[in-house]
Amino acid sequence: MTSNRPARALIFDMDGTIVDNMRFHDDAWESWHVSNNLPFDRSTFAARTAGMAGSEIISSYYPQAAVAELDAMSDAKEALYREAYLPHVAATAGFLELIARAEKAGVPMAVGTAAPPANIEVVLDTLGLRRRFSTIVSPSQGFRGKPHPDMFLAAAERMKVDPADCIVFEDAPLGVEAARRAGMRAVALLTMLGPEGFAGYDNLIASARDFTALDGLPALRFA
Repeated sequence: MTSNRPARALIFDMDGTIVDNMRFHDDAWESWHVSNNLPFDRSTFAARTAGMAGSEIISSYYPQAAVAELDAMSDAKEALYREAYLPHVAATAGFLELIARAEKAGVPMAVGTAAPPANIEVVLDTLGLRRRFSTIVSPSQGFRGKPHPDMFLAAAERMKVDPADCIVFEDAPLGVEAARRAGMRAVALLTMLGPEGFAGYDNLIASARDFTALDGLPALRFA
């Protein structure tokens, strides 16, 4: 992949990327595990599962459960998360400035997130961001979670941009892998993991603690 070629479209993960909220998810998952008498390793859980739909994660514990039962358990966990996070919603540093530059240059943007609709509302509607994206793609629309490339490919198709011309912003290895499978370049936001968590991905063109550190990245010098 040509890492310096200016992007023609941007695709953002939401949790841990647009907002730095993964500790609230970790808290909710820990409570859910405790209530279900399941072991929980906070040090590895998010890195292993971030980007998967909640029902996909829970099905690994209850492989025989019906879809409705998995969805109900996932909904219970997400309700815990929303109650805790809602008072703290804030965009990751530099994000608003980046999307303003993209808008000015006419570069379309999308969100590709494993979050359920109610969680998307908490972030995008609280921050007034929904209208600024060409499309929002999530498993609630029938797509598989990451590392499957489905959501990112759908976003590119809806924006009418070749996948190779898209840049994906992600905080999770599964998301960077989904971008790789989609034939897209990726930028890692280090809100959850250090750079070592993304070693070996040949589609990764940069990593940064937040968006302010990406100023001057050649691929974000929009044509």
